[in-house]
Amino acid sequence: MSNPEKSLLDKVREAAFKHALVNAVKHDGKADLKAVMSKVIGETPEIRSRVKEFIEVIRSIVEEVNKMSLEEQLKLVKTNWPELLEERKEAREKELTPLPNAEAGKVVTRFAPNPDYTIHLGNARPALLSYWYAELYNGRMILRFEDTDPRIKSPYPEAYTKIKDALRWLGVKWSEEYVQSLRMEIFYEVARELIKRGGAYVDNCRDKEFRSYRNAGKACPHRDTPVEDNLEKFDKMLEGHYGEGEAVLRVKTDLAHPDPSVRDWVAFRVIDTSKTPHPVTGERYVVWPTYNFAAGVDDHLMGVTHVLRAKEHVSNTVKQKYLYDHMGWKYPETIHFGRLSLEGVILSKSKMRRLVKEQGISPYDDPRLGTINGLKRRGILRETIWKIVKEVGIKPIDAKISLVNLYAMNRVLVDPVANRYMAVDEPIPLVLKGLEGELKAQIPVHPSRREHYEYTLTDDSVIYISSRDLRLILNSEHRVFRAMGLANFTISEHVFIDGKPALVARLHSVSQDDARRMNAPIIQWVSDKEKATLSLLVPSDVDLKETRYLVEKRILSEKPDSIVQLYRVGFARIDSVGRDSVTAVFSHD
Repeated sequence: MSNPEKSLLDKVREAAFKHALVNAVKHDGKADLKAVMSKVIGETPEIRSRVKEFIEVIRSIVEEVNKMSLEEQLKLVKTNWPELLEERKEAREKELTPLPNAEAGKVVTRFAPNPDYTIHLGNARPALLSYWYAELYNGRMILRFEDTDPRIKSPYPEAYTKIKDALRWLGVKWSEEYVQSLRMEIFYEVARELIKRGGAYVDNCRDKEFRSYRNAGKACPHRDTPVEDNLEKFDKMLEGHYGEGEAVLRVKTDLAHPDPSVRDWVAFRVIDTSKTPHPVTGERYVVWPTYNFAAGVDDHLMGVTHVLRAKEHVSNTVKQKYLYDHMGWKYPETIHFGRLSLEGVILSKSKMRRLVKEQGISPYDDPRLGTINGLKRRGILRETIWKIVKEVGIKPIDAKISLVNLYAMNRVLVDPVANRYMAVDEPIPLVLKGLEGELKAQIPVHPSRREHYEYTLTDDSVIYISSRDLRLILNSEHRVFRAMGLANFTISEHVFIDGKPALVARLHSVSQDDARRMNAPIIQWVSDKEKATLSLLVPSDVDLKETRYLVEKRILSEKPDSIVQLYRVGFARIDSVGRDSVTAVFSHD
């Protein structure tokens, strides 16, 4: 190897190692080959026309980096390229509005999903913002599963894992993890202390009776029960003395508050877990804290300094402050932002659960759903979701994202890395005639990489085109078409192949200029000897249709989760790859 070539190889290796490490640190220890290649080509543009010569070198370095622990990767980046980490932090600072009263090293945020389903695009907003702010201020982010309603919002046993998987894919990292149903004894102790401080009482009114007092701004008969009696009644609740609806523990608030729901809100209620057992604790507990009590207590005990949540929680903030006042605690800084919705995709958990029950669809990754796994399966990159969340930030107004805008943002990211493939639906076989010797076709792998896949065709070779393209050819002025990357042909007589009808395509000319002069359509095609079958799943807001294609066989080298572009069809994410077939989900055009 000459010295210039050795120097270039060393340059590529160094760039690949650096960018593989940085990419791995950003993505939970696993670098993405295509992302690293894009960075290496940007840093060493002289290899752009020779990428195939270096791809295995880059691939081996990415694999080497991915075998390291995240700690090793981070240490190497900090030692050799600390400025790249600083660039990330500076960029993050520009993207995020500063938090009020935030001190470096002291910020603690939390993401607290209810595991009654997995998370969707709307949930990604507080999850990402909570993580980004914790990272920005060198603080901590807590993941807390709020699962204290085994009856109305009964948790899904698998949702705990599904939520964590979705968060990891989003690039969210948490410092601590809690499950509230495993903290019941802690909540009971705080409840006893609250009663002792005169901040709560056990109410034996039926719900309708209490509402009449509440709406009138009057105290119910049990509000002034002595502390000792309330403690005794609370213990009876825990012992199962009361049935559902016979007793609740209420937090004392302002009975004249303009929002009736704030007036003496419920902190604990009785739930018969013999009928609706909890997936984590079974029938062990019958007295369960409400959201406001459990969330309020845990935010204090876990040292949360900043709560980022949707503005629908404004009334909950008001309620929880009464609890904090009774206990003498300082309430966290709270930022309420608007609702984030996506047009044309189902984001409502209740609607998703109903569809699962009524139609038997995949509950977590069906591409019609707005779940994180559903969007991922549709081929939406996490970087696209990051961009959306960064743009809407912590603004209090609601944000509605159209599918057109989502696809436009995603297209910018996938277009530079998606390999191109020819695919035909409703295939019509053509027998090539008039070829003297071999005719070579060069099909671009990607327009910016100058890579081509080569096919060699001879007389009597069979290719397939789509039926709609055949109609286009027959309706054209000269009935001449250009087989993409190959030559120009005319459609002539009918023939039979293995007893099945086909058409003859006779060579007209090779030059692309001839095709331009005749305004001949450029038609994509698939060789009979280099074909595979493709099942393309096309989601809409209601249906999931399947279309069958013949596709270039080289697509079988793609891995699941790869994004590809099918010429004149659009972008798709590879779902699974078999021996001679591939399944993909349509993303967008």
